Amino acid sequence: MRSIFVYEYLSGGGEVGDPAEAAELLPQGVAMRNALLADLCALPDLAVTAAASPVAPAPSGVKAVEPGRGESPAAFVQRLARGHDLSWVIAPESDNVLARLHEAVGASRWIGCTEAAICVASSKRATLDALAARGVATPLAFRVGHTGRWIVKPDDGAGTANTVVHREHAAALADQRARGRAGRPATVEPFIDGEALSISMLCGAGFVQPIAFNRQQIHEAADGTLRFLGVEPNALDARTNLRAVRLHLVALDVARALPGLRGFAGVDVVWNAEHGPVVIEVNPRVTSAYVGLSAALRRNLAGEVLQLHALDESRHG
Repeated sequence: MRSIFVYEYLSGGGEVGDPAEAAELLPQGVAMRNALLADLCALPDLAVTAAASPVAPAPSGVKAVEPGRGESPAAFVQRLARGHDLSWVIAPESDNVLARLHEAVGASRWIGCTEAAICVASSKRATLDALAARGVATPLAFRVGHTGRWIVKPDDGAGTANTVVHREHAAALADQRARGRAGRPATVEPFIDGEALSISMLCGAGFVQPIAFNRQQIHEAADGTLRFLGVEPNALDARTNLRAVRLHLVALDVARALPGLRGFAGVDVVWNAEHGPVVIEVNPRVTSAYVGLSAALRRNLAGEVLQLHALDESRHG
């Protein structure tokens, strides 16, 4: 029987940002962890262990383990990974958390994207540069002559955290400089008006399958700050929605631009009324769209990811 360790950063005791930000993000982390656990526990011949914490106990019936007192996330994950055949980690790219946890686990036990893909996707600017080099439409294509609003975000940020929309380019640049002086590198991009969507896809070596096109709910406050309110998974019917055809092609282009995408990955897109899909960022991990997606598609997505991993291992074994 194979064994797998599931670690979601926040529910496993990790810290991010200030307490208010962590409290806002924790329910998302717990939801992703529990959805993944439900799929894995439904698979035969697989022993599942989940990371938990006092504020986020594991679901009933799941073997749980908590980090030791003073034990860092990387040390905790490394310790548990050594006792399991596989490890599936969900963590933010900010502060290189996901990359450091990949290093702690090691490539042979890691379920998910390669270290190289994680490193590119952990920088919003590096991601957009890689995508633009392959002809994928990104906000970078709209910099020259842009007369609309501008958005400032942490270069390695997660979701909409610390993301602000400015009406004037000068104000956006001032915001960027202030963050830089505080040791928080940020990017400035043209704000793309349109509907916030995302693509969920399964990836393997030489394989990519877009599985769902989701609608994101993002609120913009009066001061321009953005807040993620949730996602409607599988919102666009791939069989009847014409936008889904374009999004399918976008997913293929993204996978070519970041060839190390593996397992479950997400692509954030804005559908602009004039230009169509514009890719905003790539998430090299399970995203909030995973929650409820297996049931909606009537597929065990975790099981399919493990099959892709086994196939990749057999090719390189």
